[in-house]
Amino acid sequence: MSMVNVLPLPVLLPLLGAALTLVARRSQRAQVAISLIVLTACLGVAILLMWHTHTEGAMALWLGAWQEPLGIALVADRLSALMLLVSSFVILTVLVFAIGQGVADGDEDSPLAIYFPTYLVLSAGVSNAFLAGDLFNLFVSFEMLLFASFVLLTLGGSGTRIRAGTTYVIVSMVSSFLFLVAIAGVYAAAGTVNLAQLSLRLPEIDSTVALALQLMLLTVFGIKAAIFPMSAWLPDSYPSASAPVSAVFAGLLTKVGVYAIIRTQFLLFPDSPLTTLIMGAGLVTMLVGVLGAVAQPGIKRMLSFTLVSHIGYMLFGIGLATEAGLSAAVFYIAHHITVQTALFLIAGLIERAGGSTIIDRLGGLAAGAPIVAFLFFVPAMNLAGIPPFSGFVGKVALIQSGVDVGGATAWLLVTGSVVTSLLTLYAIAKTWSYAFWRPRNEGADHHTLEMPALTPSWGRLSDAIGATVAAQRPQTPITPPTKPVAVRRDMPPAMLGGATAVVAFSIGLAVFAGPLFRYTDAAAEQMISRDSYVGVVLPQEERR
Repeated sequence: MSMVNVLPLPVLLPLLGAALTLVARRSQRAQVAISLIVLTACLGVAILLMWHTHTEGAMALWLGAWQEPLGIALVADRLSALMLLVSSFVILTVLVFAIGQGVADGDEDSPLAIYFPTYLVLSAGVSNAFLAGDLFNLFVSFEMLLFASFVLLTLGGSGTRIRAGTTYVIVSMVSSFLFLVAIAGVYAAAGTVNLAQLSLRLPEIDSTVALALQLMLLTVFGIKAAIFPMSAWLPDSYPSASAPVSAVFAGLLTKVGVYAIIRTQFLLFPDSPLTTLIMGAGLVTMLVGVLGAVAQPGIKRMLSFTLVSHIGYMLFGIGLATEAGLSAAVFYIAHHITVQTALFLIAGLIERAGGSTIIDRLGGLAAGAPIVAFLFFVPAMNLAGIPPFSGFVGKVALIQSGVDVGGATAWLLVTGSVVTSLLTLYAIAKTWSYAFWRPRNEGADHHTLEMPALTPSWGRLSDAIGATVAAQRPQTPITPPTKPVAVRRDMPPAMLGGATAVVAFSIGLAVFAGPLFRYTDAAAEQMISRDSYVGVVLPQEERR
């Protein structure tokens, strides 16, 4: 079988698996087995695609038996293959964590068999977004993610989750509407929505029209990526979800938006005048996000704000519009997917060990749960950019790229990135000091509890959080719960194994930073030149 025929499998296999898990909804073991087999196969396909794109170059497959270029194109190049590999690994390991949590809590009677098919649809949406060769197929990917993420976000039916899910859906629907308007405008101006054709036609249209279209697309993808000021929805949504759900959201969903910015910026608008705007948005996103993180008393909300903040580093590299800057941004995306996923998973372990993720209610975890302490310390230092971790490598590469470009804006970004890194370290150190190092403060009862983890397929809400209200308003004192927070000292092997695997992967990025940077350098060169992408999608005679 030709390697190009493998391209649809990362999308088709999860959709087929979702159908099978719906059929097997009465058998928890069958759903688990199907999901693990499907996602393991997707990881294998991603490895094959990354190897092929690195050795043989980009490839494209036209679907639907339509004459080119009227059909739907799936395209894999070095960038999309790397994103597919990292996301496939994260999705699989998070599922292992979620299964371990559900089995350990023994919630077989809860009616949440919908978790597995929804999770597989989420996987299909992420893969389709990375492989989409036209704007409308990218829109379909976002809608798949919207459907799946809303279901996962609101599992359990608590008031806090419904409110957070409603905010998320409203924001997502607004961005979807704007995306449709942008697609209509692009088609009216260029007569196509195929990315390869657009890269040839958009330079020929009126520059004002092209600028308006670019601004619309940047707005849409900026909402998806949680770029300030379009990021207020994220810290109110992600902390309310269960640990596995918030982990996969934090690791992947915003990165799909960043990927879309990279793809459109360098393929469709390579000589854009908006690079300064992108760098400015990156600087403000860094600083506002990290200042929000410093002020949070809860680990999940602190991590949510650092998630927003570190999107700014990616915009830093994109806005530089150089090969070195883009390569550093791609490296940083791969790093951040793994680190942010690991930290949200470990937040679930902290909640299990300490009964809360509010730092004033925690303490003594370094002695009481040393494995959890170690697992938190490694990605936390990585996120803060402490050497020799991949966060340090990525930040140094971005700073060096900014210094090489020079100019006031680039130097402001260099300064802002250093300040952001130091404040991130402060927020992480404060969390470590309160939650792990000091003795537990049993009398602290004046902060709102964050939502405890909801197990994926069994999901019984604990009585301990029945009285929890306004979970996303930590600055407002409330009456403490009428029952004590349940503390589980057992750490299921699958939960520890899933979190450890992601942490180990993030360490591997630092160990193999040299080969990975050579790969991202080649990916950046491929994206900036555009010739290989256009060449595999459109034969010479069909480029007009």
